[in-house]
Amino acid sequence: MHELSIAAAVVEKAGHTARAHGATSVEAVRLRVGELAGVVGDALRFSFELVAEGTVVAGAELIVEDVAARARCGGCGKEFAVGSPPHLWCPGCDRPAAQLLTGRELELAEVRLPDTEPCRAAAPRRAGLGQGPGEDI
Repeated sequence: MHELSIAAAVVEKAGHTARAHGATSVEAVRLRVGELAGVVGDALRFSFELVAEGTVVAGAELIVEDVAARARCGGCGKEFAVGSPPHLWCPGCDRPAAQLLTGRELELAEVRLPDTEPCRAAAPRRAGLGQGPGEDI
């Protein structure tokens, strides 16, 4: 159940954001989770509530934005949904996909603080623990 460690990282980053802006609570946290990220939504929500308890993030709404997996064909360039488990063959010309475009995301996209503007990502990155909101988990 790696969702617990993901939730812990999310709560830590959201708490850091709240403290950096002088907030004592967080209204909501929005995550972008790709179809192929291997994250179970219910387990993530359960873990988030558990880990957030006793922190400035306690009571915050966890908004999980699902991102569909899409690829681009290496032969004809067509973009197509790959599903889960992924089927990486073009439905148009039956050639392999050249590039997975979306579906692996696990990004902290927004931390909503009371009476402030939402803190959004400047530019999402692809890997590693981020240093603030909008970065990969």
